[in-house]
Amino acid sequence: MDKKQRKVVIVGDGSVGSSFAFSLVQNCALDELVIVDLVKTHAEGDVKDLEDVAAFTNATNIHTGEYADAHDADIVVVTAGVPRKPGESRLDLINRNTKILESIVKPVVASGFNGCFVISSNPVDILTSMTQRLSGFPRHRVIGTGTSLDTARLRVALAQKLNVATTAVDAAVLGEHGDSSIVNFDEIMINAQPLKTVTTVDDQFKAEIEQAVRGKGGQIISQKGATFYGVAVSLMQICRAILNDENAELIVSAALSGQYGINDLYLGSPAIINRNGLQKVIEAELSDDERARMQHFAAKMLTMMNVAS
Repeated sequence: MDKKQRKVVIVGDGSVGSSFAFSLVQNCALDELVIVDLVKTHAEGDVKDLEDVAAFTNATNIHTGEYADAHDADIVVVTAGVPRKPGESRLDLINRNTKILESIVKPVVASGFNGCFVISSNPVDILTSMTQRLSGFPRHRVIGTGTSLDTARLRVALAQKLNVATTAVDAAVLGEHGDSSIVNFDEIMINAQPLKTVTTVDDQFKAEIEQAVRGKGGQIISQKGATFYGVAVSLMQICRAILNDENAELIVSAALSGQYGINDLYLGSPAIINRNGLQKVIEAELSDDERARMQHFAAKMLTMMNVAS
């Protein structure tokens, strides 16, 4: 029996898409990588650049393409979208990116695609939920990057504050990828020890750490225009877990079906990812206040989605 070809399609070749492609080619043994973008000359340039990387890593067939190329792909990764403009509301951004998403998801599904969607376009939790609605796919075959980037920033902030290696930090950010995110302080471990046994976890400590996590993206954007390396690696890890059937525990935007008292929405949570996509959502321990905050945002999110749809 012939070995199944491993194929990924990327829709959107901006800073996130191209950084993700770079990370994917380095870290995953792919047979085919297709880049779809409205600016085809830019995508063609990225293909030529990535071919040189493949010469050092894996013999991957890298080329530009169309939505129809998704028909036999394992994964379609969507990074396309537009950022919020000055004076634009969150709902305006949702409306514009939902229209873009619809223009992508419908032709991808029409191609016969039967793999997993992985979404990083913002607002990622809402657009991941919308992708599942638009595609009609089972919830386990649609995944978003969620609070994976927030979690990375939390681990960096704690490591720098406590002067330990980032690998010594076991911590997670849950809920929305954004200002309503929840830092789960009670569950943080440092070198396998509870955070509260390592340092004083008072309101000031929490505020400093939360500010470091939530403010970092804005700092990067003000200095270089966009953030993309962290989310690119998050995308790579999700795709690698699917392609290699890893059963990896990752922080993603996961389809909730009763966890945290929330149903039929995608929010950041630990989950097990394998070749079938979202194998299991792991419900993290939350305080009553944290659970209430997560449910409050879920209700707002549902309202925004219903208005936008």
